[in-house]
Amino acid sequence: MTTLIKSGRVINPAKKQDEVCDILIEDGIIKRCEGVISGEFDEVIDAGGMLVMPGLIDLHVHLREPGFEYKETIETGSKAAAKGGYTTICAMPNTKPATDSRETVRYIIDKAKEVSPINVLVVGAVTKGQAGKELSDIEGMKEEGICAISEDGKSVMNAGLYREAMKKAKELNIPVMAHCEDINMVCGGAINKGTKSEELGVRGISNAVEDVIVARDILIAKETGARLHLCHCSTVDSERMVREAKAEGLPVTAEVCPHHFTLCEDDIISNDANYKMNPPVRSRKDLEALRNGLKNDVFDVISTDHAPHSAEEKSRSIETAPFGIVGSETAVALTMTELVHTGLINYMQMAEKMSYNPARVLGIPKGTLNEGAVADITIIDPDREYEIDVESFVSMGKNTPFNGYKAKGMAVRTIVEGKTVYKYE
Repeated sequence: MTTLIKSGRVINPAKKQDEVCDILIEDGIIKRCEGVISGEFDEVIDAGGMLVMPGLIDLHVHLREPGFEYKETIETGSKAAAKGGYTTICAMPNTKPATDSRETVRYIIDKAKEVSPINVLVVGAVTKGQAGKELSDIEGMKEEGICAISEDGKSVMNAGLYREAMKKAKELNIPVMAHCEDINMVCGGAINKGTKSEELGVRGISNAVEDVIVARDILIAKETGARLHLCHCSTVDSERMVREAKAEGLPVTAEVCPHHFTLCEDDIISNDANYKMNPPVRSRKDLEALRNGLKNDVFDVISTDHAPHSAEEKSRSIETAPFGIVGSETAVALTMTELVHTGLINYMQMAEKMSYNPARVLGIPKGTLNEGAVADITIIDPDREYEIDVESFVSMGKNTPFNGYKAKGMAVRTIVEGKTVYKYE
């Protein structure tokens, strides 16, 4: 099977390549990437006027299965990701049961092979049941195929136990993905502690809730040498600490989610739980720090923290509804509209943060359009203008504050191992 992607603007961070050319795929492998390729092909994809990037990789997705299939399933979540332009996603472990054993890891891997059009990688829980008391069988889960460990949804509050987990991760050469939240400081907060929480009469979550654990985890990574990836950074001091850790040469990477670089607390218009996420959207000062951190490559990765919930759950008050919004089908739109078209980052940086760098964090041979690479490819129409409409979502979750958002930029084709798994019609 041969496929020619013709006349696209190829953005390949592995070679700092940004040029209009053709890509030839044979049996799922990129064979050539050069000016004009002639010949007879089984399939020709006209990518004129489009961006051709390495397949997008999302380090931070909640597929909810097993245990919460009323929110999302491996099938619906991975198909939503395919529509969003993702060819690889990492499934977080806060399922039921938690992904803390060989058996649960194997279940997710096997189920994904049956129902997912894209690559689904599994993140194992740091502790058994995510209870923070005893380490999971990290080595056994690694043998089953996990790509990382995380206690996502919470932090391991026992620093000594977390240090042992980082030592094990270092030994097994897998990253630790850190949700940074000091649970003892949350105090029932639902949104950022600031002017909006005061206006709405809702308990707030201060920046220090995140910052103290960011500092702790960086120091533990410094001691152990473990590869630390900080999830969904949201504060000005997180940006500063990541910048300083990188300057010191520490093995630290970090991500920002689209809702955190798009919204601040001022955008919360009412007691609407679609604005409730963890960490919360912060102040304007924090928002600007995150944007500058992305511009200056302090932050390596853009991830979604795709967190679907049922309509009933999100119809509750902001105080009682669960944290989280969906993001798989809106990330490209928000990144293009808020960062690229405003000139904050360029196409190369977008491809780096949404594909090349995530692959480097995981240590997997993806995120490139080099000859010989597996043909995981995302084609984006940078100028497609439209309104985000939750009724068009493939995800079972419709919980987003971006319904009706006017976007410019859309993933129009997703290719996995040379086969189109999503095409915008």
